[in-house]
Amino acid sequence: MRLLACLCLSCCLAMSAHARQDPAPVKKAVENWLNIQIKGLPGEVSYEIGGIDPGNQLAPCAHFDVSRPAGARPWGRSNVMVRCLDEAGWRIYIPVHIRVRVEYLVSARPIARGQLVAADDLAAEVGDLSQLPANVITDPGQAVGKVAGISITPGKPLRADMLKAQLVIRQGQTVKIISEGPGFSVANEGRALNAASAGQVVQVRLSGGQVVSGIADADGTVAVRF
Repeated sequence: MRLLACLCLSCCLAMSAHARQDPAPVKKAVENWLNIQIKGLPGEVSYEIGGIDPGNQLAPCAHFDVSRPAGARPWGRSNVMVRCLDEAGWRIYIPVHIRVRVEYLVSARPIARGQLVAADDLAAEVGDLSQLPANVITDPGQAVGKVAGISITPGKPLRADMLKAQLVIRQGQTVKIISEGPGFSVANEGRALNAASAGQVVQVRLSGGQVVSGIADADGTVAVRF
Protein backbone atom coordinates (compact mmCIF):
# COMPACT_ATOMS: atom_id res chain seq x y z
CA MET A 1 0.00 0.00 0.00
CA ARG A 2 2.83 2.37 0.91
CA LEU A 3 4.51 1.65 -2.43
CA LEU A 4 1.24 2.34 -4.29
CA ALA A 5 0.71 5.59 -2.39
CA CYS A 6 4.24 6.75 -3.22
CA LEU A 7 3.73 5.92 -6.87
CA CYS A 8 0.45 7.89 -6.98
CA LEU A 9 2.08 10.87 -5.25
CA SER A 10 4.98 10.80 -7.68
CA CYS A 11 2.60 10.75 -10.64
CA CYS A 12 0.62 13.70 -9.27
CA LEU A 13 3.78 15.71 -8.68
CA ALA A 14 5.00 14.95 -12.19
CA MET A 15 1.67 16.04 -13.70
CA SER A 16 1.72 19.24 -11.62
CA ALA A 17 5.29 20.00 -12.63
CA HIS A 18 4.36 19.76 -16.31
CA ALA A 19 1.04 21.69 -16.07
CA ARG A 20 1.03 24.77 -18.27
CA GLN A 21 -1.17 27.82 -18.63
CA ASP A 22 -3.78 27.42 -21.35
CA PRO A 23 -3.33 30.42 -23.71
CA ALA A 24 -7.08 30.65 -24.51
CA PRO A 25 -8.33 32.19 -21.22
CA VAL A 26 -5.39 34.63 -21.17
CA LYS A 27 -6.22 35.82 -24.68
CA LYS A 28 -9.90 36.07 -23.74
CA ALA A 29 -9.04 38.25 -20.73
CA VAL A 30 -7.02 40.58 -22.98
CA GLU A 31 -9.86 40.66 -25.53
CA ASN A 32 -12.45 41.57 -22.87
CA TRP A 33 -10.18 44.32 -21.57
CA LEU A 34 -9.58 45.73 -25.06
CA ASN A 35 -13.30 45.81 -25.84
CA ILE A 36 -13.73 48.16 -22.88
CA GLN A 37 -10.68 50.29 -23.69
CA ILE A 38 -11.63 50.98 -27.31
CA LYS A 39 -15.07 52.35 -26.42
CA GLY A 40 -15.17 56.04 -27.24
CA LEU A 41 -12.31 55.91 -29.73
CA PRO A 42 -13.14 57.69 -32.99
CA GLY A 43 -13.57 56.03 -36.36
CA GLU A 44 -13.39 52.34 -37.19
CA VAL A 45 -11.47 50.32 -34.59
CA SER A 46 -9.90 46.88 -34.92
CA TYR A 47 -7.19 45.07 -32.99
CA GLU A 48 -4.85 42.09 -33.02
CA ILE A 49 -3.61 40.18 -29.97
CA GLY A 50 -0.19 38.53 -30.07
CA GLY A 51 0.23 34.82 -29.46
CA ILE A 52 1.06 33.10 -26.19
CA ASP A 53 3.49 30.18 -26.32
CA PRO A 54 1.50 26.94 -25.84
CA GLY A 55 4.66 25.44 -24.37
CA ASN A 56 4.94 28.13 -21.69
CA GLN A 57 6.18 27.25 -18.20
CA LEU A 58 3.49 29.28 -16.41
CA ALA A 59 1.47 27.63 -13.66
CA PRO A 60 -2.26 27.37 -14.49
CA CYS A 61 -4.32 30.41 -13.45
CA ALA A 62 -8.03 31.20 -13.65
CA HIS A 63 -8.19 34.90 -12.71
CA PHE A 64 -6.33 37.72 -14.45
CA ASP A 65 -5.76 41.46 -14.28
CA VAL A 66 -4.93 43.27 -17.55
CA SER A 67 -3.37 46.74 -17.72
CA ARG A 68 -1.51 49.07 -20.08
CA PRO A 69 1.85 50.64 -19.17
CA ALA A 70 1.55 54.25 -17.99
CA GLY A 71 1.93 56.76 -20.80
CA ALA A 72 1.19 54.30 -23.61
CA ARG A 73 -1.02 55.58 -26.44
CA PRO A 74 -4.53 54.04 -26.69
CA TRP A 75 -3.79 52.89 -30.25
CA GLY A 76 -0.90 51.52 -32.28
CA ARG A 77 1.52 48.79 -31.26
CA SER A 78 2.14 48.25 -27.56
CA ASN A 79 2.24 45.59 -24.87
CA VAL A 80 -0.34 44.91 -22.18
CA MET A 81 0.53 43.28 -18.89
CA VAL A 82 -1.44 40.23 -17.77
CA ARG A 83 -1.07 39.42 -14.09
CA CYS A 84 -2.26 36.17 -12.51
CA LEU A 85 -4.41 36.94 -9.46
CA ASP A 86 -4.25 33.37 -8.15
CA GLU A 87 -1.52 31.85 -6.00
CA ALA A 88 0.83 31.44 -9.00
CA GLY A 89 1.19 35.24 -9.14
CA TRP A 90 3.04 35.38 -12.48
CA ARG A 91 2.90 38.27 -14.94
CA ILE A 92 3.55 38.38 -18.68
CA TYR A 93 3.43 40.99 -21.46
CA ILE A 94 1.25 40.38 -24.51
CA PRO A 95 1.74 42.42 -27.73
CA VAL A 96 -1.36 44.12 -29.12
CA HIS A 97 -1.95 46.27 -32.19
CA ILE A 98 -4.93 48.63 -32.16
CA ARG A 99 -5.89 50.26 -35.47
CA VAL A 100 -8.16 53.31 -35.59
CA ARG A 101 -9.20 54.41 -39.08
CA VAL A 102 -10.45 58.00 -39.09
CA GLU A 103 -10.91 60.98 -41.34
CA TYR A 104 -8.16 63.53 -40.71
CA LEU A 105 -7.47 66.91 -42.24
CA VAL A 106 -4.77 67.87 -44.73
CA SER A 107 -4.06 71.18 -46.44
CA ALA A 108 -5.89 71.34 -49.77
CA ARG A 109 -3.54 74.04 -51.04
CA PRO A 110 -0.55 76.02 -49.80
CA ILE A 111 -1.24 77.88 -46.55
CA ALA A 112 1.09 80.77 -45.79
CA ARG A 113 2.39 81.56 -42.34
CA GLY A 114 0.03 84.02 -40.67
CA GLN A 115 -2.86 83.12 -43.00
CA LEU A 116 -6.33 82.69 -41.55
CA VAL A 117 -7.47 79.12 -42.27
CA ALA A 118 -10.79 78.75 -44.10
CA ALA A 119 -12.86 75.66 -44.84
CA ASP A 120 -11.72 75.74 -48.50
CA ASP A 121 -8.11 75.35 -47.34
CA LEU A 122 -8.87 71.90 -45.95
CA ALA A 123 -9.42 68.42 -47.36
CA ALA A 124 -10.20 65.12 -45.63
CA GLU A 125 -8.31 61.85 -45.96
CA VAL A 126 -8.68 58.49 -44.24
CA GLY A 127 -5.86 56.83 -42.34
CA ASP A 128 -4.78 54.90 -39.26
CA LEU A 129 -4.20 57.10 -36.22
CA SER A 130 -1.25 54.91 -35.22
CA GLN A 131 0.51 56.00 -38.42
CA LEU A 132 -0.29 59.71 -37.98
CA PRO A 133 1.11 62.43 -35.70
CA ALA A 134 -0.26 62.30 -32.17
CA ASN A 135 -1.92 65.74 -32.47
CA VAL A 136 -3.34 65.40 -35.99
CA ILE A 137 -6.57 67.38 -36.46
CA THR A 138 -9.74 65.40 -37.22
CA ASP A 139 -12.38 68.10 -36.66
CA PRO A 140 -12.61 71.11 -39.04
CA GLY A 141 -13.77 73.20 -36.08
CA GLN A 142 -10.27 72.86 -34.63
CA ALA A 143 -8.73 74.48 -37.73
CA VAL A 144 -11.17 76.92 -39.36
CA GLY A 145 -10.65 80.43 -38.01
CA LYS A 146 -7.16 79.64 -36.69
CA VAL A 147 -3.97 81.24 -37.99
CA ALA A 148 -1.15 79.20 -39.53
CA GLY A 149 1.95 79.40 -37.38
CA ILE A 150 4.12 78.03 -40.19
CA SER A 151 3.91 77.67 -43.96
CA ILE A 152 2.02 74.46 -44.82
CA THR A 153 2.47 72.60 -48.10
CA PRO A 154 -0.47 70.94 -49.91
CA GLY A 155 -1.43 67.45 -48.73
CA LYS A 156 0.34 67.80 -45.39
CA PRO A 157 -1.56 66.43 -42.36
CA LEU A 158 -2.62 69.32 -40.15
CA ARG A 159 -1.39 69.19 -36.56
CA ALA A 160 -2.71 71.29 -33.70
CA ASP A 161 0.75 72.76 -33.09
CA MET A 162 0.80 74.21 -36.66
CA LEU A 163 -2.09 76.54 -35.86
CA LYS A 164 -2.79 79.18 -33.26
CA ALA A 165 -5.82 81.17 -32.22
CA GLN A 166 -6.44 84.45 -34.03
CA LEU A 167 -5.43 87.54 -32.05
CA VAL A 168 -8.34 89.76 -31.02
CA ILE A 169 -6.11 92.28 -29.23
CA ARG A 170 -2.68 93.48 -30.28
CA GLN A 171 0.01 94.97 -28.09
CA GLY A 172 -0.32 98.77 -27.89
CA GLN A 173 -3.90 98.76 -29.11
CA THR A 174 -6.47 100.98 -27.43
CA VAL A 175 -9.12 98.69 -25.96
CA LYS A 176 -12.44 99.06 -24.21
CA ILE A 177 -12.57 97.66 -20.67
CA ILE A 178 -15.80 96.51 -19.06
CA SER A 179 -15.46 96.20 -15.28
CA GLU A 180 -18.33 94.27 -13.73
CA GLY A 181 -19.25 93.20 -10.25
CA PRO A 182 -22.33 92.69 -8.05
CA GLY A 183 -24.67 95.53 -8.98
CA PHE A 184 -22.34 97.57 -11.16
CA SER A 185 -20.81 97.77 -14.63
CA VAL A 186 -18.25 100.42 -15.62
CA ALA A 187 -16.77 101.06 -19.09
CA ASN A 188 -13.28 102.47 -19.53
CA GLU A 189 -10.45 102.57 -22.04
CA GLY A 190 -6.76 101.76 -21.88
CA ARG A 191 -3.76 100.56 -23.83
CA ALA A 192 -3.09 96.80 -24.13
CA LEU A 193 0.33 95.78 -22.81
CA ASN A 194 0.28 92.41 -24.56
CA ALA A 195 -1.41 90.66 -27.45
CA ALA A 196 -4.13 88.11 -26.70
CA SER A 197 -6.54 85.70 -28.30
CA ALA A 198 -10.11 85.26 -27.11
CA GLY A 199 -10.12 83.84 -23.59
CA GLN A 200 -6.54 84.82 -22.79
CA VAL A 201 -5.43 87.21 -20.06
CA VAL A 202 -4.47 90.71 -21.19
CA GLN A 203 -2.98 93.53 -19.13
CA VAL A 204 -4.21 97.06 -19.79
CA ARG A 205 -2.74 100.36 -18.65
CA LEU A 206 -5.42 102.93 -17.85
CA SER A 207 -5.03 106.65 -18.53
CA GLY A 208 -4.13 107.23 -14.88
CA GLY A 209 -1.26 104.75 -15.07
CA GLN A 210 -3.00 101.91 -13.21
CA VAL A 211 -2.54 98.43 -14.73
CA VAL A 212 -5.46 96.00 -14.65
CA SER A 213 -5.79 92.43 -15.88
CA GLY A 214 -8.80 91.05 -17.69
CA ILE A 215 -9.97 88.45 -20.18
CA ALA A 216 -10.00 89.21 -23.89
CA ASP A 217 -13.43 88.70 -25.49
CA ALA A 218 -13.93 87.69 -29.11
CA ASP A 219 -15.11 91.24 -29.97
CA GLY A 220 -11.82 92.76 -28.74
CA THR A 221 -13.12 94.13 -25.45
CA VAL A 222 -11.52 93.27 -22.10
CA ALA A 223 -13.69 91.94 -19.27
CA VAL A 224 -12.63 92.66 -15.70
CA ARG A 225 -14.82 90.90 -13.18
CA PHE A 226 -14.85 91.42 -9.44
